[in-house]
Amino acid sequence: MKKHILVVPGDGIGAEVTAVGKQVLETIAQKFGHEFTYDEALIGHVAIEATGSPLPAETLTKMQAADAILFGAVGHPKYDNDPSAKVRPEQGLLQMRKELGLYANLRPIKLFDELLEASSIKPEILRGADILFFRELTGDVYFGKRERIDNGNTAYDTMIYSKYEVERIVRKAFEAARTRSKKLCSVDKANVLESSRLWREVVQAIAPEYPDVIVEHQFIDAAAMLLIKDPKRFDVVVTGNLFGDILTDEASQIAGSMGMLASASVGDKTGVYEPIHGSAHDITGKGVANPLASVLSVALLLDISFGLQTEAQAVIGAVDDALKAGFRTRDIADKNTPSDKILGTEAMGNQIISSLKA
Repeated sequence: MKKHILVVPGDGIGAEVTAVGKQVLETIAQKFGHEFTYDEALIGHVAIEATGSPLPAETLTKMQAADAILFGAVGHPKYDNDPSAKVRPEQGLLQMRKELGLYANLRPIKLFDELLEASSIKPEILRGADILFFRELTGDVYFGKRERIDNGNTAYDTMIYSKYEVERIVRKAFEAARTRSKKLCSVDKANVLESSRLWREVVQAIAPEYPDVIVEHQFIDAAAMLLIKDPKRFDVVVTGNLFGDILTDEASQIAGSMGMLASASVGDKTGVYEPIHGSAHDITGKGVANPLASVLSVALLLDISFGLQTEAQAVIGAVDDALKAGFRTRDIADKNTPSDKILGTEAMGNQIISSLKA
């Protein structure tokens, strides 16, 4: 197989973790006889510093031409502390999603048994949890009209959804549920929000097309509580942009760390694969970032964009091997982890590569 992959490191630790992800791709290509070519592009703060734009035209052109995109992270404390900034790194992320039509964000929350003790949740509650989130990615308050009025003293953001936006991601979630445990939970706030009432109506209208899938509806506040209380009750979860953003970050505690969670943002063309953690400038350049979310994002890339399930499982197996051997980065280490088993970014990447080669 010949494929062209665009690597977009972005900001902060993005460059460190995508470097490991690229090495994994190179190893897979060598091991299984594929030919992957690569290019790089700027986005976010580094793009603003270099070009004045968070998503330069050159980057967008490269994205549109790629078969898949391995993404790092976007963000910088400079903008977090300056709400008045007109140009912001996250604008590049939102524009990318819009221009590439990335309306579905898939976030698998799969717990490796070796990390049961890394979570703040009791092991007996966690063991066996395996959730696939479908987060709608191009609607909601992130893309609705927003404005300051009343001389800047009042602000509003519009939570808006169209029927077709809900239909397309809900159908993807139903199809995925059919391949798993045939259970789908739709999360909304239909007791308060009109946009959520539309969301629930659409789910109810589509459900009869999938009579083999059991559907339940949960309000966002109840779902947030149940996710921690009884995560095993969930299998496939579909929800809007804002609620999905919050729930999947909360779900990082199931996996033990945000450094373990991969994601795929897909539409009808090029897919983007990235860890859900942010740019983490507090540890940037220290060589301690957990690269496993980027590595697991590579597995999603191989599976979803290229249809290479065997290669994807090899990557997941290599991560499992490293964890079974006791290796940890510091975010997933516990008090019982020997100091010589706590690895930095590069060393953990080397363990994955060694396992794949073996």
